[in-house]
Amino acid sequence: MKRTLLLISMMAAGFVGAAYANETVSTWTCSENKQFNTTGTTEKIRLTWQSKTFDLARENSLPGSLRYKNTNSGYDLVVLGNKAMLFNIKSGTRLADFCQTAEMKTGKLPHLFADAEPFVQN
Repeated sequence: MKRTLLLISMMAAGFVGAAYANETVSTWTCSENKQFNTTGTTEKIRLTWQSKTFDLARENSLPGSLRYKNTNSGYDLVVLGNKAMLFNIKSGTRLADFCQTAEMKTGKLPHLFADAEPFVQN
């Protein structure tokens, strides 16, 4: 019985990981030589920060921004049209500021805005 449950849980973990494995990794470079990576969609992202990975879900935010949170870890990513900021809401600290992808540096919207309403690139 334990062996069957272990096998099922390992398979489920593999399916969840596979959802991110086929997606493009975006590297965000920030002020003070900080950096993190994201994969995922407009609704859910996987954040890799300092060799640790966290799943963040989209939450309601102010118009013109996207917000992703993981309340267990405290990670909170706020994405604006021209930059992103990474916070730890548990410790009340800003971990990274003025973060941009390579595309953002050329004036394009962040990839996360691609299917988000009401963001329409002119």
